[in-house]
Amino acid sequence: MKLLVVEDEPKLAGFLKRGLEEQSWEVEVAYDGQLGKKIASSYKFDLIVLDVNLPILNGYDLAKQLRKDGLTTPILFLTALGTIDDKLDGFDAGGDDYLVKPFEFRELIARIKALVQRAGGREQGASILSLADLELNLDEKVARRGGNRIDLTAKEFALLEYLMRNKGRVVSRVDIAEQVWDIRFDTGTNVIDVYINFLRKKVDKDYPNKLIHTVVGMGYIFKEE
Repeated sequence: MKLLVVEDEPKLAGFLKRGLEEQSWEVEVAYDGQLGKKIASSYKFDLIVLDVNLPILNGYDLAKQLRKDGLTTPILFLTALGTIDDKLDGFDAGGDDYLVKPFEFRELIARIKALVQRAGGREQGASILSLADLELNLDEKVARRGGNRIDLTAKEFALLEYLMRNKGRVVSRVDIAEQVWDIRFDTGTNVIDVYINFLRKKVDKDYPNKLIHTVVGMGYIFKEE
């Protein structure tokens, strides 16, 4: 397995490189965001470990640019920024997971393995999810309804994918928080409802057959009316 670590703190970068190489993984290191983008775009990696506070190009902007360029490699943010807003920014930028410093190295290893396994399973599974006239192409990262392309942010795409993979089943806000945002659900935030509304405006608003439904007191279900 080949990993790219983008981390500007030399001691931590060295620690990560040695520790990951002990797992028999090949590791490349970049010390700023611009170099990280160049390396990530030039070579194929199984996963990218990405700091946020980087010189020249910060981690959020780097992830956004890589996703815009079509790179689907899993991205794990590893950063000292640990608020819910920080995590949501990371996921919105295209990150697949978010681990806050200081961290347990065993947890980092576990998360890396899970992300790579998930990405591998996705490659081997169905590349297109569909319901009614809605299609979600997992390879191209494109959603279409009635043949019309729907522009989605990275987190909107992840949320729609989760709903479609669980079509016909009620999913709670706790389920969504844990599976899409990888965070413990905070009853004081309405971020999930906000994103559901974002999706409804893009996926359902202009179509008579609604697919995203609220189950009062329980959560949401993705199905044809």
